[in-house]
Amino acid sequence: MTVLWGVLLGGGLLLTVSPWLWPVRERPEGRTPRTGAIGRLLAGAGLSHVPEKVVVLACAGCALLSAAVAWLATAVPALALLALAAGAAAPIAWLRARRSRLIRARRALWPDVCDLLIASVRAGMSLPDAISSLAVSAPPTLRAAFGRFERDMTASGHFDSSADRLKAALADPMADRIVETVRMARQVGGTELVPVLRALSASVRADAALRAEVESRQSWTKGAAVLGVVAPWVILALLALRPEGAEAYSSPAGVVLIVGGAVVSFVAYRVMIRIGRLPEPRRWFA
Repeated sequence: MTVLWGVLLGGGLLLTVSPWLWPVRERPEGRTPRTGAIGRLLAGAGLSHVPEKVVVLACAGCALLSAAVAWLATAVPALALLALAAGAAAPIAWLRARRSRLIRARRALWPDVCDLLIASVRAGMSLPDAISSLAVSAPPTLRAAFGRFERDMTASGHFDSSADRLKAALADPMADRIVETVRMARQVGGTELVPVLRALSASVRADAALRAEVESRQSWTKGAAVLGVVAPWVILALLALRPEGAEAYSSPAGVVLIVGGAVVSFVAYRVMIRIGRLPEPRRWFA
């Protein structure tokens, strides 16, 4: 019983002095935009809520796992080092692929968002209410971001900070243009919002159709680049599984061959991807 009273007394004293030991930090009103490369990549991939250190830990874990597998399978130090580098780059490559897929999927949805905003404005809704209504009427992949905007407006009533958080959640150049158009219309007034949104919708539809056609025609370029890089390394890994192959690739000449092949493969892949890549619009209003 004495021990229990002692524990309760100690807990009470700790709670009493806790405001001075662990003061409450003031949270900023809006979300601070991430300026690092990993932060921008996470935001573009739709994972802005994920801490950047998670990506770093994922890269380290994949690097160690791939290097361990390569070493246990082949016992070739050069291949283990290459597997270490490839494993470290795998999460970054996955995030970039996810970002590209998300951008392509959203590109065809923004005209519908503009049409929904036009319908809400013409129905007499205010601009914050028109954006908040997209939490229900927008395409399913975009409703979560507009739902957070609606909750932010309900909690704070401050349009500018809620709009900034909406842009950070969407992380899309077209979303920035739409939000800034609505913000400007709210600040300066006027009757040109509907024609501007209608012209923006038509421009996005034409751009999406053109990009889809060009990407379908150039898809063979990326396929050829991936096949040209992966095929020789698959054959090399199969040869290194044999004892005589592992011994040959562990020699100085084998190490030079592996390192030189890795450099040539990387440069050739980047050049081919560069040739077949379409320029993406930048986030000028981020």
